Amino acid sequence: MTVRIGQGRRDGGGSRPGGSAVPLSEAYDTALLDLDGVVYAGGEAVPYAVEALGEARGGGMHLAYVTNNALRTPEEVAEHLTELGVPAEAGEVVTSAQAVARLIADDVPPGSRVLVVGGDGLRVALRERGLVPVESADDEPVAVVQGYGGPGMPWARFAEAAYAVGRGVPWYASNTDLTIPGARGIGPGNGAAVEVVRIATGGRAEPKVAGKPLPPMHRETVLRTGAKRPLVVGDRLDTDIEGAFNGGVDSLLVLTGVTDVAQLLAAVPRHRPTYVAADLRGLLVGQPEVVVDADGGFVCGGWRASVGGGELVLEGVGAGAPEGTDVMDAVRALCGASWSAADVPGAGVPDAGKVLARLGV
Repeated sequence: MTVRIGQGRRDGGGSRPGGSAVPLSEAYDTALLDLDGVVYAGGEAVPYAVEALGEARGGGMHLAYVTNNALRTPEEVAEHLTELGVPAEAGEVVTSAQAVARLIADDVPPGSRVLVVGGDGLRVALRERGLVPVESADDEPVAVVQGYGGPGMPWARFAEAAYAVGRGVPWYASNTDLTIPGARGIGPGNGAAVEVVRIATGGRAEPKVAGKPLPPMHRETVLRTGAKRPLVVGDRLDTDIEGAFNGGVDSLLVLTGVTDVAQLLAAVPRHRPTYVAADLRGLLVGQPEVVVDADGGFVCGGWRASVGGGELVLEGVGAGAPEGTDVMDAVRALCGASWSAADVPGAGVPDAGKVLARLGV
């Protein structure tokens, strides 16, 4: 399963993580990077992100920033990245606001009014598509669109959306991420706001959604980046990794955002990344291969994982010391054992509680 240069697995949903004989920054021409929980959290850079991205770019890898967060414009996002030490231009940023604006523009005539419940990122994206943002359900909109508006979004904005949707106006959403990571913890995302409108309207309507993991976002990203051998890099299984699965491209999960190891081990096939790393430094190195031994165990580095009595079992020298890359090798081996066991019909996901407590993750 080892990957040679320029040859990704492209078999998302496999029973074990993939391996790469060369650094991922050499095996792929473009990294399609999520932002929240990957590059920054709460406005501050994630540890090691600035240095890792600088080295990857310096080695020739193209970087594109693909976010479901529709709050800010690409220019604002690029400015923020540059301030953090990650030089970026607006053309390297792809947002769900752009994807949903294209989706709406495909459905309605040019110059149509669209009720906006969200931030400036949505308004700018709509204008770029020849649409007219409006603020009230009484402005005769032909569509209503929701996007993340930040923690200060007034409750009255959700009411405007509910009034319009309740009158039968077509409903769109930039994304449906229920949560968003921040400096103080995990907060409600746009998906939570969408649920507010859904409840207020009695669940009689469903929004058309553009963001990851759905095809409109993948289409927008491909059109804007021109990537030939892309690697999706994210922290969420149900958006970043599933989006890569749906698009038929490889993915790297970093454990700096919302996904923890327990959730990774329980991932269903469409949520299984090609590679796993602690943080963005994983772009700069090869990925160790997970191999199956003669007894059916999964071996990575100095670790061996298997299933016994419905529980994951981990063996290896220093198995109790959660230090360095050895721990990530243990996680990769555990993924192989857990995913393979869960793929057996009727078997279920093995219990990971004891081994994760032992590793301290």
